[in-house]
Amino acid sequence: MAASGDSVVVTIVTACLRDGRGGSPTSVVDEYFSPAPRHVLSDAERSRVPVRMGTSHAVFVGPVVGDEPVDLRFFTAEGELPACGHGTVAAVAFLAGRRRGGEHEFRLRVSGRTFVGRAVRDGDQLRAAFDPGPVAVRDATSVETDLVVDALGVAAGDLLAGACVASLGRARILVPVRTPGAVVALGPHLDRLRAVCDQLGLLGCYVFSAPTRSGGVVARMFAPSIGVPEDVANVNSTACLAARMAGSGCTELAVDMGDVLGEPATITASVRPGPTGPRVLVGAAAMVVRTASHPVSGPKATEVEAPDLDPPLNALDDVCGR
Repeated sequence: MAASGDSVVVTIVTACLRDGRGGSPTSVVDEYFSPAPRHVLSDAERSRVPVRMGTSHAVFVGPVVGDEPVDLRFFTAEGELPACGHGTVAAVAFLAGRRRGGEHEFRLRVSGRTFVGRAVRDGDQLRAAFDPGPVAVRDATSVETDLVVDALGVAAGDLLAGACVASLGRARILVPVRTPGAVVALGPHLDRLRAVCDQLGLLGCYVFSAPTRSGGVVARMFAPSIGVPEDVANVNSTACLAARMAGSGCTELAVDMGDVLGEPATITASVRPGPTGPRVLVGAAAMVVRTASHPVSGPKATEVEAPDLDPPLNALDDVCGR
């Protein structure tokens, strides 16, 4: 972790941009370049990083030991998450941004699972993609659907059949509605929604419009149970949707999110047959925005000049750089 006294250096990466705009600002804390920091953050301190940096999530990029993959850990104000899609996009873009060349591959490890993240440079942006792993999907029960739909405030006649509960580490409910307008018009009762999600053991609710013939979708993600009333972009829920839609022959999705929040975001997802079920690949554009010094115990972050770090040739370059 890049640390100085009682501060850590945090890089803000905007993940899931749409045409170079919007996206979800994500805090990235680098734990590679300082393997023995003076102050090792506790998990409670990690959860305060996104709050003080004004982001919904923070990703902590671990050091490399020998040929081991790069560990990623994700935190919101409410604690640690077992996985985070747009946090992974941000981490891949962050790692690629520290290296020369147009294309990079990284071995990553999240909650014990090892996989490859790829990045392709496009001007000042980076296009990141990864396989989020197997998705567990089941039909939602009528009780689950009724409770969630009532808290979401879905208008009568807008709900479609086919709500499901899907998981990439944490279960969330996916709720289909007829049109993009129905998604935009949602006015959820967040306190009730949090209570329902807590009752049902759900991370949150992902509401999406029926896909167009070309795979276009408009979606919103509400996750008050983890301290995120509405997520600008949610990559893992989009992966869950792709796995769900694979059975209907829809194998390519482009999901727009964040417009209601004034931060337009786009996530792509594709599905191919795999040995144990559908194999999903998700991707999004990202940009490194700024670097700031985050005080471990103080109330504010101070913007600093981004360090000019191009890692030395070592085991990390052997497995990650190209």
